[in-house]
Amino acid sequence: MKAGAGDDSVRLTAFGKLLRRTSLDELPQLWNVLCGDMSLVGPRPLLEQYLPLYNDRQAKRHDVRPGITGWSQVNGRNLPSWEDRLEMDVWYVEHQSLGLDCLIILKTVGKVFAGSGVSADGQTTAEPFKGSPRK
Repeated sequence: MKAGAGDDSVRLTAFGKLLRRTSLDELPQLWNVLCGDMSLVGPRPLLEQYLPLYNDRQAKRHDVRPGITGWSQVNGRNLPSWEDRLEMDVWYVEHQSLGLDCLIILKTVGKVFAGSGVSADGQTTAEPFKGSPRK
């Protein structure tokens, strides 16, 4: 992929890439959890500019508090398509439980140590979300 002005490869330094790979860049979000704005587990918050791009089903991801980690993070992180990731977020909303949250936290620890799924194919992190067909 050719580097452009909005491309993550342009703005991420070697140190920044290390922080992303080890997920240490997520630590400041613990403050948001302590303040009650986020949960440890839930759909990852996405850019506000994506709000009008969700179809009705995908918008259900907002029925729960956003989390530092979630079902789509432990099932591919940035590797699955946007549609698959958002469907996993909705699946989590529909099946949310303490047991599922514990499983996600355990799987997150393994993913962080493995450093897997940080980058989508041909991307430094993930391609931008461009929307889905309305359902």
